Amino acid sequence: MKRIVITGIGAVTPIGDTVDATWDSMLHGRGGIARITRFDPTPYESQMAGEVKNFDPTKYMDRKDARRTDRFAQFAVAAASQAMTDAKLDVAKEPERIGVSIATGVGGLETLIDQVLLMEKRGPSRLSPFLVPMLMANAGSAQVSMQFGLKGPNLTHVSACASSAHAIGECAAIIQRDQADIMVAGGAEAAVLPLAIAAFSSMHAMSRRNDDPEHSSRPFDKDRDGFTLSEGGAAVVLEEREHALARGAHIYGELVGYGATSDAYHITSPSPEGEGNARSMRMALTGAKLAPTDIEYINAHGTSTQPNDREETAAIKHVFGEHAYKLLVSSTKSMTGHLLGAAGAIEAIVCLLTIRDGCIPPTINYTTPDPALDLDYVPNTARPKEIKTALSNSMGFGGHNATLIFTKA
Repeated sequence: MKRIVITGIGAVTPIGDTVDATWDSMLHGRGGIARITRFDPTPYESQMAGEVKNFDPTKYMDRKDARRTDRFAQFAVAAASQAMTDAKLDVAKEPERIGVSIATGVGGLETLIDQVLLMEKRGPSRLSPFLVPMLMANAGSAQVSMQFGLKGPNLTHVSACASSAHAIGECAAIIQRDQADIMVAGGAEAAVLPLAIAAFSSMHAMSRRNDDPEHSSRPFDKDRDGFTLSEGGAAVVLEEREHALARGAHIYGELVGYGATSDAYHITSPSPEGEGNARSMRMALTGAKLAPTDIEYINAHGTSTQPNDREETAAIKHVFGEHAYKLLVSSTKSMTGHLLGAAGAIEAIVCLLTIRDGCIPPTINYTTPDPALDLDYVPNTARPKEIKTALSNSMGFGGHNATLIFTKA
């Protein structure tokens, strides 16, 4: 089977407008959660988010295209542009052999809301002709393909918070089927909007720590009270190993395992004891031909909700047994907040950088241990540790689970 390596990475997050800036924030334990500034959050039960500040889409696309593109797709183009530049791709040489999959959870929600309000106020004749191409979930993939002339497979995965992890895993399979040599895969999200904040708040899924927003995202902490919504985008360049070596590409690591399962249990709650997540991790281990003891670090889904952190911890214990207590487990959502459909991609990049630099990013805001959650969550301070193998977990509403395993190149 063809081996898949990662040759480029890109990200725009609430803690950095590039991968380097984001990684530096993580290693120094700097979070990006604050009181919302894009609108007045006073009427809402949850009033904080991880916003991408001072983002200028015209750094990555011309002004006319930016006006006709939803914010989530702008993030997609920015992250993909960074990743492709990092990979030093010569697109003109083989455009038909380079494909795209930019995942999302909710797509162009901002455009949809704005246009619904406009129609109610001024009538249907005032709707923008760009409404449909701006709101559709596949707009991120489409824009990346058109901006850079990528003519290979072009598709979009929508599986809530597991979306971009699924995109990365499924894009590896596309290369292994010889339908492409290179795939630009990732996710983008721009849902820091009044409707989304109100909707998630009505589910009692979001933190209400409004008087202390910077400490609101606290995965695995006993006093966690919900996730904190964020926005941004992340992308990786997946490439067939021999193809990458032939062109002298820098290799960050190898994708060796991928698992995808469904809880078939509840639309928003994870299955008891994390049964579906556990099967996803086992599937990835089997595909990678690795034993549980080969895993050294897990970047957890770690949302800071009571049920997720409890069931994910249980799943890790079921899969890894006594080795679970030797693992380093951290949730970088404590710093970035929850990027929904883009979360899996940025966390995959974290695993690659952890392997590259020999340093584990922390779970910040961890102040009160939960007696039921007793693993090593790398609390508050990054920890130097040379590792060769890292696992990333993603779980989404609808019961979606995805697991990616990366090894040192």
